[in-house]
Amino acid sequence: MKNIQKVLITGGGSGIGLALARKFLAQGHQVSITGRNVSKLEQVKAALPQINIYQSDVTKEDQVQKLAQQLEKEWGGIDVLVNNAGIMLLLDSGNEGNDLTKQFEEIEINFQSPIRLLHHFLPQLKKSKKATLINVSSGLAYVSFAQAPVYSATKAALHFWTQAIRPQLKAHSIRVVELLPPVVDTKLAKDADLKDDNLKPMPPEKLAELFWKDYNKGKEEITPGISKQLKWMSRFAPKFIFKQLNKQVIPQK
Repeated sequence: MKNIQKVLITGGGSGIGLALARKFLAQGHQVSITGRNVSKLEQVKAALPQINIYQSDVTKEDQVQKLAQQLEKEWGGIDVLVNNAGIMLLLDSGNEGNDLTKQFEEIEINFQSPIRLLHHFLPQLKKSKKATLINVSSGLAYVSFAQAPVYSATKAALHFWTQAIRPQLKAHSIRVVELLPPVVDTKLAKDADLKDDNLKPMPPEKLAELFWKDYNKGKEEITPGISKQLKWMSRFAPKFIFKQLNKQVIPQK
């Protein structure tokens, strides 16, 4: 008999989150997605009636607490937490006219929120017999992208936090997986207007497929596409790969 898992995916209304949600659903698991945009969530629900939707802002403490309480009451807790919500801001750090609030929001969503989600869902994961935490970071955790300095920093921070908590959560039988995508063909990438030839977007469906193969093999660090190259080049030729990735350091948009 198949072990049905209860999965929660933040930022699941589109892009990578939605592609992962579809993959878990296709395997017969119960899936809930969250997001700030309720109309986007309702569109997903219309297309995938079996999915559960919850409007929730990962940066709001009270909303995350409420979400945890809801899923505990309605589902008896979750088995898999996917920290996927994220934003990317292109900026020139040499411009004193930058919006400081947006930069701090980027840190809040990309790095602080995964810590918040784990904190509030940890009791549920501890109860699960198949508990898994999946953090979606980025291949840019290995090599920083000058046009997105804060984004690169948050993904590097998420990467090292994930490594640090892995042995700690193993003691509680919680598997910790990190997905480090390359640039994916999502609204985030389109809004960033990336022109670098090294950053050709991967379809989210392909990313989900590659993730699923390695996830089922038991891999803890999943590096699809160019992310695998970034990982190894960052170790053996860090200056070279940084220059290759950053031929254009000032965003044009």
